[in-house]
Amino acid sequence: MTRAFNWLFPHPLLTVLLAVVWLLLQNQFSWGMLVFGLILGVIIPRGTAVWWPDQPKQFHWGRMIKYIFVVIWDILVANVEVAWIVLTVPNSKLKPAWIVIPLDLKQPEAITMLAGTITLTPGTVSADLSDEGHSLLVHVLHTDDPDSVRNDIKTRYEARLKEIFV
Repeated sequence: MTRAFNWLFPHPLLTVLLAVVWLLLQNQFSWGMLVFGLILGVIIPRGTAVWWPDQPKQFHWGRMIKYIFVVIWDILVANVEVAWIVLTVPNSKLKPAWIVIPLDLKQPEAITMLAGTITLTPGTVSADLSDEGHSLLVHVLHTDDPDSVRNDIKTRYEARLKEIFV
């Protein structure tokens, strides 16, 4: 029974998430759309399971929830900061920078989460991951101190992700 369940639902949380997102994309609820969302929630993870051979051995949900709140807060603060920069700093005074972030993370899921977090935060974008996965190239809209941005990313995000993906 467990083996059949794991084959049909290789990522049960993704199945639920896809069904919920499908329902949210509809303007009104109907049982047919719920069934279709569940069908998509089964087919998509099953069809992509071959590209997900390994899963993290340990994953700390409590720390992940705290991380989500930190990221949401940072996104809100960064929105205000970017709006302030756009409204008050002339283009000639902008100091964009390319920053290389050396990575201590090894799991692809954790590195993806870090790159996504950086990109979600306004004013920064993850541009490239080195071939070996040892560093991440990040573009910053405006900074006086690239080293402080690097340190903030490593302490605020990467350190937390190392605790989540053990």
